[in-house]
Amino acid sequence: MKQKRLLDSFALLAYLNKEPGYEMVKEVLFDAQASGGPLLMNEINVGETYYILSRRRGVKSAEYFLDTILAGLPVKIVPNDFNHVIAAARIKAQYPLSFADCFAVATAMSEGAAVMTGDPEFKEVEHLTKVEWLII
Repeated sequence: MKQKRLLDSFALLAYLNKEPGYEMVKEVLFDAQASGGPLLMNEINVGETYYILSRRRGVKSAEYFLDTILAGLPVKIVPNDFNHVIAAARIKAQYPLSFADCFAVATAMSEGAAVMTGDPEFKEVEHLTKVEWLII
């Protein structure tokens, strides 16, 4: 069985903006589409991607991302329940990560997935979950 992977907003934004590391994300998306393999993203990280796109490119672009781009990607959006929120809060209480990044870590831990990112904040939690670093 293939390793499950989880995209954080850094990875998805790198792909969308063709920033360094986007080729790696593109390859993983292509592989997930072809194989039906597991590719996850927490809904909080989707929201983070939306607000960053909205600030940088405007609301229309952010809405296009939600309605068209995200809908066409082979990504399973993972919702949060109360226990998941508390798991992310426990991570936030112990490590210097953004709260959104804590949701990515908590989801990766509960799903047995590796986080794909280039965000250096994740160096602090490599002992909690596997991190696949974007080649940048």
